Amino acid sequence: MTTPGDHSAQQHDAFHPQLKATAPGGPLRDRLHHIRTEDVDPGTAQTEGMRRFAAISGQSVGSERLWMGQTHVAPDTASANHHHGESETAIFVVRGHPEFVFAEERDGRVEEVRLRTRPGDYIFVPPYVPHREENPDPDDEAVVVIARSTQEAIVVNLPELYVLDQLDQGD
Repeated sequence: MTTPGDHSAQQHDAFHPQLKATAPGGPLRDRLHHIRTEDVDPGTAQTEGMRRFAAISGQSVGSERLWMGQTHVAPDTASANHHHGESETAIFVVRGHPEFVFAEERDGRVEEVRLRTRPGDYIFVPPYVPHREENPDPDDEAVVVIARSTQEAIVVNLPELYVLDQLDQGD
């Protein structure tokens, strides 16, 4: 039997039979990690017109299936068109009124769709969907928190928006 503070024997129980103490090449996975706002990493994939900062990633904390950080869009700015590869992306609007723009086919025509947001709103971006962020406010920066289903940020910059072809599921 181990006593509190005794870590000489690795503890396993029915709730955590596969738990590993370390990730391959990463930090310990048997503790919580605290990333302070001043420690977020600007050394992540970027898109013109916005600044991304990584907080939770495979590199920073050893995450295996998650990336989380924040994006800042300057006043009166639109990002370049881009997508996030295989990542599902969830966005929470912290400050400002950013707009998220994507292409959609309607009545045989391709149109830009604009999602106008406010603080407290959420946006979901499926894998590979081309989009861009815009901040129409002439004075204030927009800030969002982003979570992705991959351990590092994937960003593929594009020359234009287009409708993502749907895979034929019937054949």
